[in-house]
Amino acid sequence: MDIRLDGKKVLLTGGTRGVGRGLVLAFARAGAEVLTCARSGGEAVNTLVRELKEIGGEHHVVRADITDPDDLAELLAKAQSRLGTVDVIVTNAGAISHVPFEKLPLDEWQRVMDTNLTSAYLLVQGALPLLREGSSVILVGSRSALVGVPLRAADTAANAGLIGLARTLAKELGPRQIRVNLLAPGVIEPEDEPLPEEVRQRYERQTALGRLGRPAEIAGVALFLASDLSRYVTGETLNVDGGI
Repeated sequence: MDIRLDGKKVLLTGGTRGVGRGLVLAFARAGAEVLTCARSGGEAVNTLVRELKEIGGEHHVVRADITDPDDLAELLAKAQSRLGTVDVIVTNAGAISHVPFEKLPLDEWQRVMDTNLTSAYLLVQGALPLLREGSSVILVGSRSALVGVPLRAADTAANAGLIGLARTLAKELGPRQIRVNLLAPGVIEPEDEPLPEEVRQRYERQTALGRLGRPAEIAGVALFLASDLSRYVTGETLNVDGGI
């Protein structure tokens, strides 16, 4: 069954690469109007713009560093001017750090926290005046938050924080019929950056389905959470991980 989001307006961060790119394209193909951002220009931005033009509809790719409060404020201003109101927020920007905990410097901890958790808080809080009754907020985290991963204390902690944020916001925003859920992917192989073969094989052995996920499979669940099919689902963490 195809999920249609015709007329919906989507604000999505981290939308030019990997899972985020798959999300942007899926929302656009479903008929939504999408505004996404990138920290800087480059070929990934250029190709995304071209693909969105081929899909058709009104879409926007703007520059914004979501760890910079001033940039976030400007992003929200652009969302208001170009979208007017927002039906769906997707906080997808994320950072990973591979450092032993005993050697993890404070600035690296803060970088990951700012990218994964603080930016989500700032974006959703700032966008509240734009959200209509019945809107959906989707926080994209990681399955790793529930299991822990060596050398990744910062991002697993930040993603665990997103789970608590989703549960609390679901209760605070519920009276406005705004739903808040967390989407937690497992190991997803971006189409533009294949993983090294030994890494792929290791994760495939750990996964019940015996393979890595694809961005389109994350996007399918995001479309469900954005649609009226999930209008009685809020405060939940949906693991999309192939059974890892």
